[in-house]
Amino acid sequence: MNETSVAIAVVKSVVLVLGGAITVIAYRAYRRAGERSLGVLGAGFAIITLGALVSGAANQFFAVPLETGVLVNSVFLAVGLAVITYSLYMQG
Repeated sequence: MNETSVAIAVVKSVVLVLGGAITVIAYRAYRRAGERSLGVLGAGFAIITLGALVSGAANQFFAVPLETGVLVNSVFLAVGLAVITYSLYMQG
């Protein structure tokens, strides 16, 4: 494992921890307030976090080329951001 692979693994781990924390906080806020938009917001962050996990695992454990991993992560990121944007426009 070269230095770049280690750096990618570290950064993906940080994204997983922070994204998971944001997802949990948004879910708890949804449960407390009952606002559907908060649930959708949490789902958007969960999608982004899942993308980081999937692309990182694909690259590290399944020898998927880095370019493919970046593409997969970008697709998850775009979908997650679209969901977050939608949640910000939702009415209660």
